[in-house]
Amino acid sequence: MRASMDISERQAEIAELVQAQGFLSVESLAERFGVTTQTIRRDVNGLCELGILRRTHGGVEPPPAMHNIHYRTRQILNLPAKQLIAATVAEYVPNDVSLAFSIGTTPEIVMQALMNHEALRVYTNNLNVAMAASANPGFDVTIVGGRLRHGDRDILGPATQSFFDSYKFDIGIFGVAGVDEDGTLLDFHEDEVLSRQAIRENSRRSFLVLDHTKFTRPAHVRGGHIGDVSHVFCDRRPPEAILKMLKSSNTTVVICGEEGEAD
Repeated sequence: MRASMDISERQAEIAELVQAQGFLSVESLAERFGVTTQTIRRDVNGLCELGILRRTHGGVEPPPAMHNIHYRTRQILNLPAKQLIAATVAEYVPNDVSLAFSIGTTPEIVMQALMNHEALRVYTNNLNVAMAASANPGFDVTIVGGRLRHGDRDILGPATQSFFDSYKFDIGIFGVAGVDEDGTLLDFHEDEVLSRQAIRENSRRSFLVLDHTKFTRPAHVRGGHIGDVSHVFCDRRPPEAILKMLKSSNTTVVICGEEGEAD
């Protein structure tokens, strides 16, 4: 099932192509998909209305890089990689444990991959995660209270940090906006960092879930280091400099889709 049901398969592919190439003309998209330019204009107009793309003269381009990508876009970008990561993480999560989930599309997809587990206790500040977990009547779901961010459907701020500080979780599962060359974890807002750090500090094991694009993605708020987590799950082998850092820490690197763990 596609993560965002109000976007067509063609629109999802258009969004991925534009994010990868930076700009595409209406004419080139029409030729690629074998449809009229009027059809493509309807597709891209819908994507622009959702904030997923931005219209320019003769075509479309991604939104400005210094802002986080719209949640609907993040749901459909690199979806196969995220699903692979989620399936692998599910193999590392036993039944009858407590899980803290952060905001983000990859943690949400991980939650979806856990639906056949039993007796999970889920704690989160993200409504997408909570709604997915609530579909299993055998799960206990606890969410933080506070002001909702409409686009991402999550809750941030001091109440969220206090919420996660009130528990000791078996596993914390979270993503990041980006990873700097020196291994620094990056996000777009201070409250996102504080929430993520609260999950890591209150979890016996911490699972960082990220696809390979996060190693080149710019973000500007620092918070923690990749070597602070117990496990890193990625769809491809991280850069060698990052792997070298992780060899000197106690972090386990799992390359999803490959046998075993990274050396």
